[in-house]
Amino acid sequence: MIWLWLILLVAGFVLLVWSADLFVEGTAALARNIGVSDLFIGLTAVSIGTSAPEIFIAITDSFRLEPDIAIGNAIGSNVANMGLVLGITALVVPLPYDKRILRSELPMLLIATVLAGICLVDLHLGRVDGILFLALFGFIMYRMVRSSTKTEHLPDELENALSDIPSMETGRASFQALIGLAILVVSSNFLIVEPARNLAGELHVAVFDVGTTIVAVGTSLPELAVTLRAALKGGYGIAIGNIVGSNMLNLLVVLSVPALMAPAKLSLSEYLFDYGVMFVLTVVIALFAYAVGAKKVITRLEGGLLLAAWIGYILLKYT
Repeated sequence: MIWLWLILLVAGFVLLVWSADLFVEGTAALARNIGVSDLFIGLTAVSIGTSAPEIFIAITDSFRLEPDIAIGNAIGSNVANMGLVLGITALVVPLPYDKRILRSELPMLLIATVLAGICLVDLHLGRVDGILFLALFGFIMYRMVRSSTKTEHLPDELENALSDIPSMETGRASFQALIGLAILVVSSNFLIVEPARNLAGELHVAVFDVGTTIVAVGTSLPELAVTLRAALKGGYGIAIGNIVGSNMLNLLVVLSVPALMAPAKLSLSEYLFDYGVMFVLTVVIALFAYAVGAKKVITRLEGGLLLAAWIGYILLKYT
């Protein structure tokens, strides 16, 4: 039965990513047709849409009032983004930090990570925490709007995503958005959350652990494809910016879903180990950028260290 649940999860991840693309393209094209500015589309439909799989998994799992997968996926996806995605990408091609990331986005990720640690230190994820997460997310969006309005230029990763949105008639855009939404709901429930819980039972591990590892890897694979492709094309700002932005959304938007819908408790080991690994990796990629004498580049050696840290994290989880 383990293979059956794994096959269903793989099918679910494929459908989830495909339907998320349909949903984002449809809503963005519809918004453009009714006169919404590219700035607003880029900062909402496109940026939040990249985390649509994690968001819908969080919503589906939170309806069960035991959001282990939702919380585990948010934390585990950040660990996978930094260890697996940045690690593999930097091994292929070293990644220099863009000035905008150094000046604005990476500091905000550090703040979001510290805020999550403070909110979770009582081992409880509650509605006040969710409100704080969304308040910080709103502040970040406000800063991005002000910055983009002054420079009349969107961040590279959003500009790149907007250029991929096809033109389509309003009726077709609406239909595509609805189809994408329907598949997102069905696949996140029946092909992700349900199989993940059954898989945890078959493996005799906590559901939270499946969320931080198997589900997190599945939802991070699209980031790996986008980041690696951007880096190979020389879009280093897009490569690192995509990961930094995705991690902020996981902390401030994805975690706020179970916080508001189904407040839950964490175990001490989940906080110390899983949040701890995420915190350490976030500090490490900041040190690669800000430490005295740092080259402001994620080198191949540093990429190897990130990947080794992620592999060690997975091994420790299951041993």
